[in-house]
Amino acid sequence: MEIRWLEDFIALARTRHFSRAADEQHVTQPTFSRRIKLLEDEMKVTLIDRNTLPLSLTPAGDVFLQSAELITRQLRDAKERCQEIRKQEESQVSFVTTQTLFLSFYKDWLEPFCQSINLDMDVNMKSSSWAAADFVNALVEKQCDLMLCFWHPAINFVRGLDEENYEYLVIAQETLVPYSATDEDGQAKYSLPGSRRKPLPVISYTESTFLQPVIQHHLQRQREVAQLQTLSENLHSVSVKAMVKEGFGLGWLPERLMSDNLEYGKVVQAGEKQWHIPLEIRLYKSRFNQNPNLIAFWQQLVNELKTSPIR
Repeated sequence: MEIRWLEDFIALARTRHFSRAADEQHVTQPTFSRRIKLLEDEMKVTLIDRNTLPLSLTPAGDVFLQSAELITRQLRDAKERCQEIRKQEESQVSFVTTQTLFLSFYKDWLEPFCQSINLDMDVNMKSSSWAAADFVNALVEKQCDLMLCFWHPAINFVRGLDEENYEYLVIAQETLVPYSATDEDGQAKYSLPGSRRKPLPVISYTESTFLQPVIQHHLQRQREVAQLQTLSENLHSVSVKAMVKEGFGLGWLPERLMSDNLEYGKVVQAGEKQWHIPLEIRLYKSRFNQNPNLIAFWQQLVNELKTSPIR
């Protein structure tokens, strides 16, 4: 049974005239009559008394009319709700970022900015468990509108976002700093560069993260060789941070993530400036994404960064 058959029947019940009902349904009368007959065949009962003038409904037709009106009304309401959901989804700005940036940057800066311009940002929290390449793939495959990430020349994953198809804003500067828990004298328990005889335990990242390639790149370019022994590899900075605080080893962490902890004196920098690694925090989007809310957000963010750059 087709929904248009129900609409035909309702029109016929209202007009009580095949020709006028056919005009309302924008079909020829033969086509309209054939569809009414198909409906009756489907129901295995006569719905229209064709021997009266004007036409009338049979008792079965009266019962069927109530159901037809209910079904078409429910379908119309469901369609309207679905369209509203579609429009809402299309107008939302979908966003992915790493767990580290979500905790240390998005919550503190980007979320308040979105609230200030009344933008509903749809954050994909599942992305907090992704590998670095997954973020780039999500943007390329149009699974998100925006990607917030760390950037450094050593991060190969981001190179696929060519400037012809993608654009970015440098939102802020960040620094990866080696940290260590303190000893009884308040000094770093582990301090770079370490020695060959006693390598320093390091709480590292997995190769699939944004930060591990950056750390490796930086260490390979130092005149002084860091004597390190990997104790564990982690996907998230918060895991590295937890193990560093407990004194298991040193680890490179974004300064923003450690700003509160340094006040308590239990964690200190584990090396001089030469071991610090500068990073950028970038926000990427496709140049061809025509989401109106995204376009408005991007322009407002550009203006905000010009007047109030983030440090």
